[in-house]
Amino acid sequence: MSLTLRKTYETLRVEARSPGVACVTMARPAVFNAFDEAMIGELDDAIAALEADAGVRVIVLAGEGRHFSAGADLQWMQRASQATLEWNVADARRFASMLGRLEACPKPTVARVQGAALGGGVGLVAACDIAIASDNASFTVSEAKFGILPAVIGPYVTNAIGKRQARRLALTTERIGATEALEMGLVQRVVVAEQLDAAIDELVHGLLAGGPNAHREIKQLFAQLHQGPITAEVRELTAQTIARVRGTDEAREGFAAFLGKRPAAWIPPAGGKA
Repeated sequence: MSLTLRKTYETLRVEARSPGVACVTMARPAVFNAFDEAMIGELDDAIAALEADAGVRVIVLAGEGRHFSAGADLQWMQRASQATLEWNVADARRFASMLGRLEACPKPTVARVQGAALGGGVGLVAACDIAIASDNASFTVSEAKFGILPAVIGPYVTNAIGKRQARRLALTTERIGATEALEMGLVQRVVVAEQLDAAIDELVHGLLAGGPNAHREIKQLFAQLHQGPITAEVRELTAQTIARVRGTDEAREGFAAFLGKRPAAWIPPAGGKA
């Protein structure tokens, strides 16, 4: 797999984890992968490049060292507190745009979480499609401790765990462990730290069995679905979507592969090289 993006970033490592899988690793371990303007810009750039790379099927988001991410760099936040409203609006919009790009990425995104996820780090986890955490992981929506609020990450945390739990975490700034995060749906699996990479690889293997266009269609459709009454408009949307997708080349290949008892063309060969 060839990654069609800049070879190096100052705050990230972007590498092929396995055929079809790219890993974006936040690489500021000295500050527990806290992010500032530079990392936000590089995350946005890397996600956009991987989205455009036809060789990339799945994106894993990770943090180097002991912790996933300490959230916003406090020096960055201090600069923001002394800046003009216009500067703050532009700065916050860049963060909002990056999270929106991550959440709307048409390819499956997986958060690999170890150690602490604080503030915006929780937002990154919530913006990914799936999160797997080590049993030593912890999560804190910590903004109120600094006299601010989790505004930009709020919609993603609310979507992940529901409004009441999100409001509780934001108001109390309570640290929760991996087990409670699993129970409330912030992460989907918890494993011992030594098995974290194996669990990620197992998940990725399953994701690669699905068609890339199917993944794109799933994310596009589910973004339009909301809990509540299933209206005539929703029924029509789902009927039109499946009718259209069933006629695609990918669908024809999928049915042919299943009936022919062979792997579909989009599945990487076993033992292939990245």
